[in-house]
Amino acid sequence: MDPMRISETSRYRADLIDLAFGLAAHTAGFRRSLPEGILVALADLVRAMNCYYSNLIEGHDTHPVDIERALNGDYSANTEQRNLQLEAKAHISVQTWIDRGGLRDRATTSDGICEIHSRFAALLPEELLWAEDPDTGERMQIIAGALRQRDVKVSRHLPVSPGAVPRFLRQFEKAYLRLGTTEAIIAAAAAHHRLLWIHPFLDGNGRVARLMSHAMLLDTLDTGGIWSIARGLARNVSTYKRHLAECDLPRRNDLDGRGSLSEEAVAAFSYFFLETCLDQVKFMEELVRPERFRDRVLRWVTEEIDADALPKKSGRILEAILYRGELRRGDVPALLDASDRHARRTVAALVEHGVVTSASTRAPLRLAFPARLAPRWMPGLFPERSL
Repeated sequence: MDPMRISETSRYRADLIDLAFGLAAHTAGFRRSLPEGILVALADLVRAMNCYYSNLIEGHDTHPVDIERALNGDYSANTEQRNLQLEAKAHISVQTWIDRGGLRDRATTSDGICEIHSRFAALLPEELLWAEDPDTGERMQIIAGALRQRDVKVSRHLPVSPGAVPRFLRQFEKAYLRLGTTEAIIAAAAAHHRLLWIHPFLDGNGRVARLMSHAMLLDTLDTGGIWSIARGLARNVSTYKRHLAECDLPRRNDLDGRGSLSEEAVAAFSYFFLETCLDQVKFMEELVRPERFRDRVLRWVTEEIDADALPKKSGRILEAILYRGELRRGDVPALLDASDRHARRTVAALVEHGVVTSASTRAPLRLAFPARLAPRWMPGLFPERSL
């Protein structure tokens, strides 16, 4: 599977370095622009978005509103839809573990990759733990975290034999572990493809690769989990899959690197991958640009107050949280110029609407991003749910 990384002498390297620097700068600037309280809430929403788009690439369409319902224990009566909700909930559980440091500095290790698969598959319903051989129709059971024990075919690609998988994963770990910042950013795309090329598991390789990429970028760029490569890949899914197929191709000529596979193809995919990352950072940056985001939120709360769905002056609480990142409960009565009882009632109404949250009855109030309000607060984040 060489080349594992873009060589130092490659003619593509300078452009990729420029892209890596641009991505690092935009990511750092975006994260610094947000108060900590907003960061936490945004990361929660992005997990649902990441899950939605990653599953969509696999042909599973579970809207973030339905994902949010599953997280609150509200499942569809339809068995198929319920299973997809549980699948989405499993994906979010694994990403939450990653975002909290569960894979720190070991995203590309064999143990780390197997743990992603194990944690994800362990939470799936029984009906989703089976794969089918497209040629014979044979049903094959998926074991959480277990490397495949049989040959497979993925479109035109024939992954390595089952006995060779552990050896290739050791080589994979050696190539991508403990890289410098710039090299790790550039290598993220190659690692993404090479893991899919090995195809270590019977099923679930695509999701594992995207979660691994998320973990790599989280480590390298300190993203805070507030943007997602999965959205960009899903919105350009035909280009994504074309690049992956081209990266499977052998070296074309003497100018195409020195490995068995095409360096030109993996460089093109790397450029596409990093451009997609940068596009998603800029997209999220624009969505939560403070003055515009504030206007959308306050416009919504005004409409809710006019419809008697929220108490008057509710907007003051949201505006304060948007400005400060969080709001102490004891500050609410003075902010509203109201009694403690009225302040508690107003806070309770905002919590019931799902737009304000706190860790406990004494903890500060923070903003929440309910998926059902994304079309109003963050238009374009994901498609509106069809009725």
